[in-house]
Amino acid sequence: MAENINQEEYKSVSLFRKRIKRFKKFKRGYYSFYIILVMYIASFFAPFIMSNKALIVKYEGETYFPVLKYHSGKEFGQDVFGEADYRALKLQLKQERQGNWVLMPLYPYGPYESLTDPTKEPPNPPSPQHLFGTDDRGRDVFVRLAYGFNISISFALVLIAVCYFVGICIGAALGYYGGWFDIVFQRIIEIWQAMPFLFIVIIISAIIQPNFSLLVGIAAFFGWMGMTYFMRGEFYREKAKDYVQAAVSMGASDRIVIFKHILPNALTPVISFAPFTIVGYIGFLVSLDYLGFGLPPPTPSWGELVSQGMGNIFSWWLVLFPLGALFVTLLLVVFIGESVRNAFDPREYSRLR
Repeated sequence: MAENINQEEYKSVSLFRKRIKRFKKFKRGYYSFYIILVMYIASFFAPFIMSNKALIVKYEGETYFPVLKYHSGKEFGQDVFGEADYRALKLQLKQERQGNWVLMPLYPYGPYESLTDPTKEPPNPPSPQHLFGTDDRGRDVFVRLAYGFNISISFALVLIAVCYFVGICIGAALGYYGGWFDIVFQRIIEIWQAMPFLFIVIIISAIIQPNFSLLVGIAAFFGWMGMTYFMRGEFYREKAKDYVQAAVSMGASDRIVIFKHILPNALTPVISFAPFTIVGYIGFLVSLDYLGFGLPPPTPSWGELVSQGMGNIFSWWLVLFPLGALFVTLLLVVFIGESVRNAFDPREYSRLR
């Protein structure tokens, strides 16, 4: 028994596991990660939680699922043009008491519908019906913030995946091969970086209405260069070490040496900088939407809500809630980044410990 305990005591633990264990010790970053993860996963189910479309309609013996399929008002005996008004239908069927019913989402308002009150001019302040009030077009602010959260995080994650993939591949090639290839490509990157990014976005937005994919493409066109420098430096450092020379001497191809041997040992800057890069990309999208060069209306956008807040400065809910949502989200991501940076600090763990 004592021998088994001693074996467990001296059992080797991988460096990655040590870092994960250390990351869990930083509670605010660890909890922030789970908060962001749960909120992001939940945002994909937003149409089932907050929407003006009914989840289930039981009408004259038939069962409908409007959240998944379009149904006109005529199908339910409503005298309306276009899609059925499910909130009104719910009240109507409840009053008729004929066994028909409507199951609405928990928060029965959509991100695109105008909820203007004939007696009040929008924007309207928070109320029991609209927790964060309505914007200047009568749309529910809380719903638009929730949908905007999904768009902002998705934009940052897709963009970081594209930029990091390109940056890692090019940086690895520059650092591994070096020589004239490195010198020439570095000059190309410097010229590329000198291009006025904002003016290019403005010109493209004036010609073509931007959408999610186009914005990711434009941002990735310029955003890959930062990681290239980090990976180039890491590969220059790692390729001089003995394990690389051993792999080369054993006949390993360049592809095997780069992706199997060097890259796993050069991922520290990738992981450490990722949360802070996400913060930058979220701010980038919010800034473009604020300036009017981002996602087209009526896409739920934090930047568009912030712009409305600046235009309606006395409507405090249009200033407080969008900026508050942005602040809390970025703060949580920064906490994650801080914890990841400390957990992957090379001074804390080395491979000889």
